[in-house]
Amino acid sequence: MTAAHTPDDRTLTTWWMCEPRRLHRDHEEITAQFPDLSWNEAGAGSWEGRLPRWPFERPEPEHLTTWIGDEGLLLRMEYSQAYPMVAPRLIPVDPLPEPYEWTQTRWHVNGDASLCLLREDALWTGRDSVADLLLKAAGWRVEYALMKHRVIEQMTDNGIVDDGRFDHYLSRPPSPPGSTEHSHHERSGQEDPAC
Repeated sequence: MTAAHTPDDRTLTTWWMCEPRRLHRDHEEITAQFPDLSWNEAGAGSWEGRLPRWPFERPEPEHLTTWIGDEGLLLRMEYSQAYPMVAPRLIPVDPLPEPYEWTQTRWHVNGDASLCLLREDALWTGRDSVADLLLKAAGWRVEYALMKHRVIEQMTDNGIVDDGRFDHYLSRPPSPPGSTEHSHHERSGQEDPAC
């Protein structure tokens, strides 16, 4: 009689055993651009830590810290065993979006609380850089603050990584809570089909 095998008896094949060059590339890119993230090999692997508050090539706006605080987004980036063909999930930890924000695409948060950083899954080719996703997540943090202060009514389609159209808001302190001062960029509650 043959004994039945349990998952503990088998050695699982991880994505990085099949794609060691991709693991090396991700490690090089992430540690160079996001040194505060730590690799965790459990499961399919993840990176956890805090992103820089302004990792973009243009100058940091003068009052950015009055909008988002001194630190950038705290997150966890989770791989699946289907990586690199399937993009990793980026989950914000601080700030953590409110559950009602998970159901409205204008916040760019999926129903499982992960960030929606690609307009459609087909935009991830498997050759893309995860560092680009992390830059978008850092930009999401800034747009999230603008949303919470009601300066904008929905996040941009492509993010603010290379788009400085909201920088002028961040160059002055936010309006006091309850203020009716709104931007001319606001939209009339249209839902963004991006997520």
